[in-house]
Amino acid sequence: MAKKRVKKIKKKVVRKIAVSQSNKIILKVKPIALGAEIPYYNYESDVGFDLRANETIKLFPGEQKAVRTGLVFEIPEGHVGLIRDRAGIVQKMGVHTTAGTFDSGFRGEISIMLVNLSEETQYIEKDMRIAQMIIIPVVKPKIIEVEELSETKRGEKSFCSTGMKSIEELNEMMKKVKKK
Repeated sequence: MAKKRVKKIKKKVVRKIAVSQSNKIILKVKPIALGAEIPYYNYESDVGFDLRANETIKLFPGEQKAVRTGLVFEIPEGHVGLIRDRAGIVQKMGVHTTAGTFDSGFRGEISIMLVNLSEETQYIEKDMRIAQMIIIPVVKPKIIEVEELSETKRGEKSFCSTGMKSIEELNEMMKKVKKK
């Protein structure tokens, strides 16, 4: 009887460990350039972590360049890394990210596509925080071809379909503001 009790206890412990480990997602990061900083979350509530430039570049107005981070990621299977703007670099410099979907199978260096939408040349310095990455789970639906789709209230209405003042209305508002 004592042997049976030991086996039962061991099974329970193993299950608890397996459950707690399965709830933790691990992002493996490999620095491939001198001085490349491993990303981290600044606050417990942050959704994304900052990525830093591993080089200094000059961005002319309207110019787009890939900026190297010096890092390679192993994004967990069933997840994707999405690149998002950092509010500070957008607000202060007019520099935006233009693309950034990193699949779990990608093992190359993470580079961030930046575009300068300001009217001035901008300098991206080494170690500057240039973007943030969000790791999210992916749902992959089965894709099928159909002849008809279900109808919705919105239908084919596209951009601004939920309401926006017309250009004429906006121009009238601006005229009234300028008169004051």
